[in-house]
Parts: sequence; structure tokens; C-alpha cells
Amino acid sequence: MSTRTSVVRMKSDYEYEATNQQGNTVAIDMYDAPNKKAQSPMDLLLSALGGCSSVDAVLMMRKKRKTIVDFFVEVEGTRQDGVPAFYTHIRMNFVLVSPDATVEEFAKVVALSVDKYCSVASSIKSEISYTSEVRKP
Repeated sequence: MSTRTSVVRMKSDYEYEATNQQGNTVAIDMYDAPNKKAQSPMDLLLSALGGCSSVDAVLMMRKKRKTIVDFFVEVEGTRQDGVPAFYTHIRMNFVLVSPDATVEEFAKVVALSVDKYCSVASSIKSEISYTSEVRKP
């Protein structure tokens, strides 16, 4: 097993910055448009799911020696009304532009990517534990 860490630090009431163990940072904010400068935590969840499943899909198509002119995934989450406003359904549409790939082989690759290899998709089903503490200055 391996462990990864991230520290999310408050910049202001609606702005945060997440830093991983390598020092890479991601801005997070909870503003509504038009004041939005960064993705919200729920946006980041969709982005992480799309990014994770994309990498495996692209690598598998390259392993099949298919030409990739363009690739993207559209990720749409439907949220429950109220609090917590969690995703009740997430829909992903994978789009591959390729002169030599078939719909059938790409569909198999996408299914493998999402259902078997994507750590983010599997993590959505995981148990979450937590602790809390107060530190004095």
C-alpha cells in the first residue's frame, strides 16, 4: 500500500489552496460566477475522474497503435438538491478523433479504463474516516 497526502489551506473564507507531497498546488474557490477564479471541490472531483480515466484510455489506444488526432472526455454530474449536494449521477462522454480506431474497440477501452483501472472511480466508493483537533497558536 502507498499513502499520498494533501494539505488544504485557507486563503480566505471562500478560497483555498491544496498542496500535495511534491509541492504541486491547486487553487480552489467557492465563489459563484462571475467571481469564480478556480474550480470548486465538486468541480475538481469531476475533473479528477475525467483525468484519471482519460490517461488509461489514451495509453490503451496507443498500445493498440491507433492514431489519436484529438481526445477529450465530457464529465457531467447531477447533484442532489439540499445539503449535502452530492452527485447522484455522473455521466462521462469519451470522444476520440482517430482515422483508424473503431467504435467497438474504443468502447471496450473506455469500459476497462473506468471500471477497472481508474483509481478515482474506485475511490468514490471507498470508506472515509476522519479526526479533528484544535491547535493553539
